[in-house]
Amino acid sequence: MKKSTGQNREITRNWRPATQAIRGGTARSEWGETSEAIFLTSGYSYDCAGDAAARFARTQDGMTYSRLQNPTVQMLEERIALLEGAEACRTMASGMAAMTAALLCQLSQGDHVVAGRAAFGSCRWLVDTLLPRFGIETTTVDARDPQTFADALKPNTKVFFFETPANPTMDVVDLEAVCGIARANNVVSVVDNAFATPALQRPLDFGADVVAYSATKLMDGQGRVLAGAVTGSKAFIEETLLSFTRNTGPTLSAFNAWVVLKGMETLDLRAHRQSEAAIEVARFLEGRVPRVLHPGLPSHPQHALAMKQMDAAGPIFAFEIEGRAQAHGLLDALTLIDISNNIGDARSLMTHPASTTHAGVSEDVRRDMGVSEGMLRLNVGLEDVRDLIDDLDQALRQVGL
Repeated sequence: MKKSTGQNREITRNWRPATQAIRGGTARSEWGETSEAIFLTSGYSYDCAGDAAARFARTQDGMTYSRLQNPTVQMLEERIALLEGAEACRTMASGMAAMTAALLCQLSQGDHVVAGRAAFGSCRWLVDTLLPRFGIETTTVDARDPQTFADALKPNTKVFFFETPANPTMDVVDLEAVCGIARANNVVSVVDNAFATPALQRPLDFGADVVAYSATKLMDGQGRVLAGAVTGSKAFIEETLLSFTRNTGPTLSAFNAWVVLKGMETLDLRAHRQSEAAIEVARFLEGRVPRVLHPGLPSHPQHALAMKQMDAAGPIFAFEIEGRAQAHGLLDALTLIDISNNIGDARSLMTHPASTTHAGVSEDVRRDMGVSEGMLRLNVGLEDVRDLIDDLDQALRQVGL
């Protein structure tokens, strides 16, 4: 391949994020294409048997098999690592593949995990169901209070796992405090940063060890493909995570990687524009519904912490009305905003978490997490905010609000 400056770390690490998001990691073939190429191949050939042996022995750079490396996927990994301020990144087939790999690659029977109780439903399933199935002990805590992590520590605690902001309750975790407790006790902190992305929040800057993503969300940004990513130190990615992913195969396709690369080019613009619109929509709702949960609003109990950690509060927030029937009625009355359980899309989307994203956990767990029957989660897209407010206004009136 004809390398561009996009793969020269000595150059790219000095670029600012907006430049890294467009050019970071870019490598060019002999054709000199400006847009990254899609390498749709499962295997690679070698000039001689010795080269094949050297690559498998990892003494020679180069590709061996697309379950392990692919030029398009490698470009995306380098770009995400640059934006995150991480030494390395490995991508996965989905966000949940990334979360699962980030945990299982470093845990064994007899280990203990402390996790934030407010989390995406599938992440809670990992903590409540999958890990215990393999003899891994788990404790869930109210992650809004760093002391709960310290209080839950045991001699066998290996990992702290949490989201901030949390899905869908918008709980904010004090990254510096919790990650500091982890490091002081030789515990690995794994942060799900899907709601913010590195465009709005960089957990590594606050002491996190590992940051995991559903790149399906804001990184793609247009609801097209599934993708996940795990970032961290080179030692963690290559010595702990790589052997797990190599042998279990949660591989991201080259096409999906290319789509996310295109999404990354506008990530900063979208994340900030949608954040601004979300604040405007949240302010409108604050006067109409019983409760709005948006970290960017002064009414949020952790507003100051969110503004300390985040460049902007993101496009996603939640609000509460009176029970499931009214929540479903409001959803059914929408004419512009789509009913959808996805987030990070350029289109505005709304869902009822208790009956969709968190339907797989028990009512008791939902109650413990703070997911009420009247909670709705809204992803504010790139439409004209006045049209979004008009749609919400007429839907609210139809359900008596």
